[in-house]
Amino acid sequence: MIERLKAGAKKLKEQISVIYYAYKNPETGVFPRILIWITLAYALSPVDLIPDFIPVIGYLDDLIILPALIILTIRLIPDAVMQDARRKAADKPVELNKNPFFAVIFVILWVAALAAVVKAVTGYFRT
Repeated sequence: MIERLKAGAKKLKEQISVIYYAYKNPETGVFPRILIWITLAYALSPVDLIPDFIPVIGYLDDLIILPALIILTIRLIPDAVMQDARRKAADKPVELNKNPFFAVIFVILWVAALAAVVKAVTGYFRT
């Protein structure tokens, strides 16, 4: 099972390079570009949606959310763009490192989401 997980992680890393190259392609539409940006930001962010220190569910985001984002992103990218991106990724894989910029973006998004939930809940109970 460990070997399957390692193989899956390697394939996932390869797909991140592929969608990076798809993002660079001018034929990629606006919505796929936005989703690629979100996917890359999530993949490169040192901050996880669910912190890894939480037993079991801490790793679910890495096993479910990121692969789901990648699959959805790939489905929205035109086939010709994906073929070109796969070829480029095979020739020259991109070295993408965790970036603190993405951590700041995700913290801001989480604070905004939390504020929206608190506002909605307090508004619900006031009425």
